[in-house]
Amino acid sequence: MTTIVVLRGDQTGQELLDEALRVIHPDVIGAALELQTFDLSLGHRRETRNAVVAEAADAMRAAGFGLKAATVTPTDRTDVGSPNALLRQRVGGRVILRIGQRIPGVAGIAGVSAPISIVRMAVDDAYNAREWREEEDGDEIAYRTEHISRANCRAVAEFAFVHAARTNARVFGGPKFTVSRVYEGMFKEELDAAAARHPEVDYEPQLIDATYALLFSRAGDPLVIPALNRDGDCLSDLVLPLFGTIAGAESLLLGFGDDPLVPSVVMAEAPHGTAPSLEGKNVANPMAMILAAAALLGFATDARSRLASTAIRHAVFDALRAGISTSDLGGQASTTGFTDSVIERVRAAIVAAPPTPA
Repeated sequence: MTTIVVLRGDQTGQELLDEALRVIHPDVIGAALELQTFDLSLGHRRETRNAVVAEAADAMRAAGFGLKAATVTPTDRTDVGSPNALLRQRVGGRVILRIGQRIPGVAGIAGVSAPISIVRMAVDDAYNAREWREEEDGDEIAYRTEHISRANCRAVAEFAFVHAARTNARVFGGPKFTVSRVYEGMFKEELDAAAARHPEVDYEPQLIDATYALLFSRAGDPLVIPALNRDGDCLSDLVLPLFGTIAGAESLLLGFGDDPLVPSVVMAEAPHGTAPSLEGKNVANPMAMILAAAALLGFATDARSRLASTAIRHAVFDALRAGISTSDLGGQASTTGFTDSVIERVRAAIVAAPPTPA
């Protein structure tokens, strides 16, 4: 039985998580799941002073899987803040995977059609840098000290090639190692080493600036782009909207234990926020959250869960091809109505599927 730690969130984020949980209910997918639920809503994080976040992270480390709703991040720095950094740190999060993909009925930009996956370093680099300013010769000088580790570089590089092999994609891009031979060169070394371990994967190394420049000319092929933390953040913000909407994007955080080549924790979520203006209106698009749940099941060890993962993905896109979509994609379906259509298709696919081994 697969155990999934469910991380409740805020506003529309929680409503969409509820829809995803409807889709992966054992009565729908035919796979036994155990759900352990933790309340990461802003109010409960404040009540526990983030203790609930630590408890949820420890539960994910034990179970190996997590499904998270969007949460509110307070603007006051003295408040509890975002749970994401604490979750990443506590589960050994080293890799963030974000996938942009073509949505039926939605036109992409500049001919982008094939999936593009950004495999981003989740820690270190610019976002964990120490910064300070000093006065020097009548001027103010700002300094920053960044670092990356070989273990994190290795985890990102290896997962990029594993994911490319699973999706029949090309590993494309890389760091600016010609300028930063010691710092970014370490990441390039690990990418080259991963390429040697995976000769079956097409590898086209590029500098990060060339990656941006050549992106559209390669956009007809499935791509996996490994990146340092800030580069990956910028690439995600560019790539996901190229598909006309982020409604079909999913986001995975991968945590690693002692082995930097094998993920020990997978946490899935939708890349969008809590959308407070849509709360309670039954109009928000649940697709990204449903696809995140499907992606999570794809990492399970039992065949029934992996079958459900494929069935859910096909059901989402089949519903769109049938003209069933929420208003953000030009349709008239409600949040629950779209989910109902997905559930109907998943049930039919599971019933029609041949028996699978336990």
